[in-house]
Amino acid sequence: MVPRNANVVKISYNDLVAACSNDASSSSVDDLIEQAFGKANSSSLGIIAITDIPSLPSLRTKLLPLAPKLAALPPQQLEEITAPESQYQVGWSHGREKLEGDKLDFSKGSYYANPLADDLVESMLQRRRYNDVSQLGLGDGDNDNDESHVHVKQQMEELLKWDESLNQIQNEEELRQLANANPAFFAPNVWPSKSLPELENALKEMGQLIHRVGVYLAKCCDSYVAARCPGYNPKTLENILLHSKCCKARLLHYFARDDTSDSSNNDNVDDGDSSNSGGSDDTQFSSWCGWHNDHGSLTGLVPAMYHDENSNIVQCPDEDAGLYIKSRNGELVGPVKLPENALAFQVGETMQVHTGGWLHATPHAVRGCKKGGISRSTFAVFMEPEYHSSMDLPAGRSVSDTQCEEAEKSLPKTVRTLRSRWKLGMNFGEFSEATFAAFH
Repeated sequence: MVPRNANVVKISYNDLVAACSNDASSSSVDDLIEQAFGKANSSSLGIIAITDIPSLPSLRTKLLPLAPKLAALPPQQLEEITAPESQYQVGWSHGREKLEGDKLDFSKGSYYANPLADDLVESMLQRRRYNDVSQLGLGDGDNDNDESHVHVKQQMEELLKWDESLNQIQNEEELRQLANANPAFFAPNVWPSKSLPELENALKEMGQLIHRVGVYLAKCCDSYVAARCPGYNPKTLENILLHSKCCKARLLHYFARDDTSDSSNNDNVDDGDSSNSGGSDDTQFSSWCGWHNDHGSLTGLVPAMYHDENSNIVQCPDEDAGLYIKSRNGELVGPVKLPENALAFQVGETMQVHTGGWLHATPHAVRGCKKGGISRSTFAVFMEPEYHSSMDLPAGRSVSDTQCEEAEKSLPKTVRTLRSRWKLGMNFGEFSEATFAAFH
């Protein structure tokens, strides 16, 4: 199987912000979203690059070199930031995840944290209390017609509407009971405050930058979908990203391969048909990370950094290493190359559901470096709804619209179909639990 070169759609940060300053995204940005994410484009990769982002290169240089340092900490110190009660979805995780069959993944180590809220439960409760007080004051006072007051009032009304999902929980005790029953979703951050104290600030700065850019992109995606789907709420994605504090950052370190390790998964690439329909050759491109779809709304990804045996930053010596993607029509594409001043964003399955299939998640994997002694570090932020948020379709869209059988045929064999984990009537928490159960 010979992969096609990746031609990732790009939007400059300034163009993205300018499009968001209007009520609807510009036609040029709309066209680019169609190329990158759209249902009508069977060759779409489900990924887009936002370029020329201020401060990104410096934040990247600050954060990514900490990944090999973290992975090299003594076992006792790693144990201190390991949270098995969270199903390894907070803190350090290594060899706990299954991405291809029943094989545990030891090829990388991960550190998970929420860059928006150290304690998600407390953050949700604070917002609930704030909303309760603010709701009492909506419409009161002598300045109701003042422009700034009207703007704040509109924001509060939107937040109150968004918070309807939390209102299913009647009191603080019920929320805490829910959190105790679902620690993978609600567990608080665990920082290496003594062993690697600089990590917390570096991770939060980068995570919050990715989140801000993601909100801009979500607003443009809303405009794209609303123009094509009459039953779509034109603020669906923006509200999810803007108001939800459920945000999972993942600092990843892909361990160097041994020079003597079996390289068959990387070196033996045949010249067969690249329009694979779940063929066995998929595993050639997943030696560092197995094939999977992201299950959240939107994933932000920092360009990878490579290190030698002494953790010095180096250029990757293998031009075939890196991120590979299966397009919606099953074509293998990669490796994806990103400029250092760009963030990549990938559609998740939750966004696919919320848009009724107008935007599509795509399977992706990471191919290891053939040269021994080279490791890889990167950082991803998974932006998601909160636990009780609905996973309903827009009016007029069906399950078959959301993931058609033809698209399912192009999935790698190890990728579970969306419909095998998501059912109508589920909330996001239930969908997440079904996904965790499939891969852990």
